[in-house]
Amino acid sequence: MADTPSNSAPPILLTVAGFDPSCGAGVSADLKTFGAHNTYGVAAVTAITIQSTLGVSALHITPANTLREQLDALAGDLQIAAVKIGMLGSRANAVVVAEFLDKHKFEHVVLDPVIKPTSGSAELLDSAGIKFLREELAHRPLVLTPNVAEAELLTGMPIGNIAAMKEAAQKLAALGAKAVIVTGGDLEKPVDVLCTGGATMVFEGEHIRSENTHGSGCAFSSALAAQLALGQHIQQAVILAKVYVTQAIARSYAIGKGPGPLNHLFRYHMEPSTRGVHEVPQHGMHPAAEPSGH
Repeated sequence: MADTPSNSAPPILLTVAGFDPSCGAGVSADLKTFGAHNTYGVAAVTAITIQSTLGVSALHITPANTLREQLDALAGDLQIAAVKIGMLGSRANAVVVAEFLDKHKFEHVVLDPVIKPTSGSAELLDSAGIKFLREELAHRPLVLTPNVAEAELLTGMPIGNIAAMKEAAQKLAALGAKAVIVTGGDLEKPVDVLCTGGATMVFEGEHIRSENTHGSGCAFSSALAAQLALGQHIQQAVILAKVYVTQAIARSYAIGKGPGPLNHLFRYHMEPSTRGVHEVPQHGMHPAAEPSGH
């Protein structure tokens, strides 16, 4: 009998986030994004939401001990190349995740501080959890990816332009994060601001007119984690993650009565590219300015 060939596993990425039954955001979006980047995703679920394309109406938070057991089981079995953290739901779960990070010292950790849903009435993190995230969790050596609204809440400052985005990114980076990316996908012209090593850089993007943007923050942070695990430097990882989200929105479609999800797996419905799926398309998705120290 011929030997069965042994295939080596790709990088294994862990998402710690909530479950969205419509599968546009949370662990479902993260796992699809990981797969689209030729990595293998595993998940620890922090909460089950009551949600559709029309928004989040309620959530049932995973008990902290159950979350800890999920994380310990995965870390005890797998070699995890990167961790993406999304919705935590409660301070107790945030504490569990902080202890998990301190215990294992993962090289690549991306924290997307999910606090409020884009639509719906449910709060995705309690006030004590927000305080812990700001004062404790953000101090870890990780990459923080708040959108403008989340950055406003975490810094306490209004953000209405690129200069304010830079200031907010610098304030958050001062907490101890390796890097901060304030994402401005909801602005008239999508602009992201990266602050790392005391320098700031602005990334302009292509504006896609589409209602199907549900889970775009999850997809960006997951794509960023995947690119870091695959060996990309933070600047290039931001560019590639931004390109991925832009193309996933451009190829999205509605699935219900509200805003639809991104098409996370759009690459599998395209003709094979002779230039490689990870190459940056030449359509202006690039840093808009050189790094600055202010």
